[in-house]
Amino acid sequence: MRVGRGRSSGTGTRCTVTAQPPPSMDEKPQIQLFVKASEDGESVGHCPFCQRLFMVLLLKGAPFTLTTVDTKRALDVLKDFAPGAQLPVLLYNGDSKTDTVTIEDFLEARLAPPTFPSLVPRYKESRLAGNDIFHKFSTFIKNPVPAQDEALQRNLLKALLKLDEYLSTPLEHELAREPHLRTSQRRFLDGNQLTLADCNLLPKLNIVQIVCQHYRRFGIPKDLQAVWRYLNNAAETKEFKYTCPSSEEIVQAYRSVVRSPQ
Repeated sequence: MRVGRGRSSGTGTRCTVTAQPPPSMDEKPQIQLFVKASEDGESVGHCPFCQRLFMVLLLKGAPFTLTTVDTKRALDVLKDFAPGAQLPVLLYNGDSKTDTVTIEDFLEARLAPPTFPSLVPRYKESRLAGNDIFHKFSTFIKNPVPAQDEALQRNLLKALLKLDEYLSTPLEHELAREPHLRTSQRRFLDGNQLTLADCNLLPKLNIVQIVCQHYRRFGIPKDLQAVWRYLNNAAETKEFKYTCPSSEEIVQAYRSVVRSPQ
């Protein structure tokens, strides 16, 4: 992967991500992903939906241009093809696509095998794993009533424990290989390769750890070993590491909605 970054006057910052094109690809699609910029107006900003699609495109391996949009100063960059749209926005051969799930489904259909890898999880349970964590985190971290903190924190812990149990439970293909396997050691939700399920969950799980640790001194418990194995494995991949906003950016994004400690 080769990355080039340059300033695009009045429109935000562009970053061209070039992957080695598959030999069978006759014509490269023209792909541009618009994501939220950080406070500096150039780096990748806090937006789990933007990071989700950024990860998908890197995993697909198709060349694309990333444009970080400064939402405070340069929203007019979208006015000609997606007026009023929320980020992220995709341009594919000149056609605009909005809505994260719609874009993800579109990319999976267009950038399909045999030229590009399929990112669809083989198990439906992998798609659902951890799907209530971010909602329970948001309820806990934005709670204005201190007396409710303990109960809301317990709800979040239960959701994290459920994820830990899923990551610890051997999947069907693991048991087919090792029938007596008691505890899974797979790297990600669906196996040893990142899938769409990981692209959805990992950005949110990263936010949960950073924000709870900073504002509530309560991070993901270390005894949830499978969750931490999952996060540590993700941190070793360029698709996750390269797409993450800085911790400071995430903390700043929540400053206005988190209740000050009592």
